[in-house]
Amino acid sequence: MTGLALLIPIALFMGLIGLVAFFWALRSGQFEDIEGAAARILIDDEDAPEGLSGAAVEAGEAQR
Repeated sequence: MTGLALLIPIALFMGLIGLVAFFWALRSGQFEDIEGAAARILIDDEDAPEGLSGAAVEAGEAQR
């Protein structure tokens, strides 16, 4: 029983810290552009040679 008296306040405190962190992220704009990050991965680099992806270019540089 004394273990619960210690663990329950610790769990409540950790939950409060998580809630504060969520509201901080919400106010600082972390969730403003969730679609942009998903679409940004699909955009090709303009400086990469034609026919090669960024990973292929990096792999080619590593082999030299």
